[in-house]
Amino acid sequence: MAEATYTIRLDTLEVRMGLGIHAEELAGPQRVLVSVAMTCAYPAPPEDRIDAVVDYDRVREGIHAIAVSGHVMLQEVLCDRIAALCLADPRVVEVTVRSTKPDIYPDAQIGCEVVRRRGQ
Repeated sequence: MAEATYTIRLDTLEVRMGLGIHAEELAGPQRVLVSVAMTCAYPAPPEDRIDAVVDYDRVREGIHAIAVSGHVMLQEVLCDRIAALCLADPRVVEVTVRSTKPDIYPDAQIGCEVVRRRGQ
């Protein structure tokens, strides 16, 4: 059977973390929303077992661990750390990570998105 490709999504995970360069952001944690889309390649359509696929529980727990590991100045760095976490599983061939800070401006959300491919 031919290779099977799936996109696994973790959308709008809310974490509280230190993120940013401004004084109010350095003063304490803020809400950050994280979304991840992982393109996963399997040798064939997976059997109905969690070990046959990329486990999004591991990704969710990893993002929470990153959030509590210390202040991050830039959203770009946060997105790259999450992308590296996802690409640690060799079945992930591409990942898109988006972070959003919803509470900085009263009239807009600000964010960053990165796309990383295996081998980049």
